[in-house]
Amino acid sequence: MSDEQTDTGTGWPQPAGPARPGGPAGEPDPRPDAPDPDELSPLAPPGPAQPQPSDDEPVVEPGVEPVDDGATVDLGAASRSGEPVADSDGLAEPAGESAAPVAAGRSRWSTAGVMIAALLALLGFTLVVQLKTTSTDPTLGATRQEDLVRILSDLDARENRLQQDIRALEDSQRQLRSGEQGRQAALDEATRRADELGILAGTLPAVGPGLTVQFDAGVKPISANRVLDAVQELRGAGAEAMQISGGDRATVRIIASTYFLDGDNGSLVVEGRRLTGPYTITVIGDPATMRTALNIPGGVVASVRGGGGNVTFGEREVAEVSALHVPIKLEHARPVS
Repeated sequence: MSDEQTDTGTGWPQPAGPARPGGPAGEPDPRPDAPDPDELSPLAPPGPAQPQPSDDEPVVEPGVEPVDDGATVDLGAASRSGEPVADSDGLAEPAGESAAPVAAGRSRWSTAGVMIAALLALLGFTLVVQLKTTSTDPTLGATRQEDLVRILSDLDARENRLQQDIRALEDSQRQLRSGEQGRQAALDEATRRADELGILAGTLPAVGPGLTVQFDAGVKPISANRVLDAVQELRGAGAEAMQISGGDRATVRIIASTYFLDGDNGSLVVEGRRLTGPYTITVIGDPATMRTALNIPGGVVASVRGGGGNVTFGEREVAEVSALHVPIKLEHARPVS
């Protein structure tokens, strides 16, 4: 302490000048804001005992915040200097305005996560819609339940017939491999095959259960495309023999090579022969299956009725296909030996 200051016993330095107002040393200070000398005097009687920190507990000073690792940080000094202050996890966070970039970064990460989740949800929805679109048949979706049941029944019946044909062919194979009976079985099998090929080629007449389909023109004549569509639908439904007749009773056998053309005045040219309406197709096969095939929504019947025409069906227990086709003479094709 310098020579100009004296110790007053209160811990406060006092300049060594004239005596303070209020009397000599030891007397109370008459100033209203003067501290109580009993509180500042080191000789004042002790107050209530203050708890003393143990050796293991850190001493915390005012304005200083304790941290986990035992070090103290002056929060006041840190806030004044703008330096990062360590949090309870030991990670330094910027004080004041320097914390704004961290908050902005967290906001950007939250926005990116929301966008990614939205894109993933949109992708999943697109995949589900695409799968449903590709797995749905629009034609069958518009078909009535009764038609679907009948189509399924017809397919089952056709499968049964094919299974019977397979068993018959297997029996013929076994007979052909057996001695004397083999020769007769081979002859019978060849005759049966020749008859089938004759019916398919149109060189032999045929009878059996079937259907008649009559096309009546409306505002527009029955075009060759509509008749050809009907023939193809009937073939797909299991038709085995067909012929077409005109209003003038002219009849033409329909085989694999038969063609159809539009003629004059709404007529139809079939295999070079001119037919006039109305046109009637006589077909041998399963009547229910063929009728269902023509009545599918958007099919032949719907197309004809859309043009103002009409289609009439007639089931026959015994339908006769008597028109014959001239045998085709092959010039180039030969059977494989």
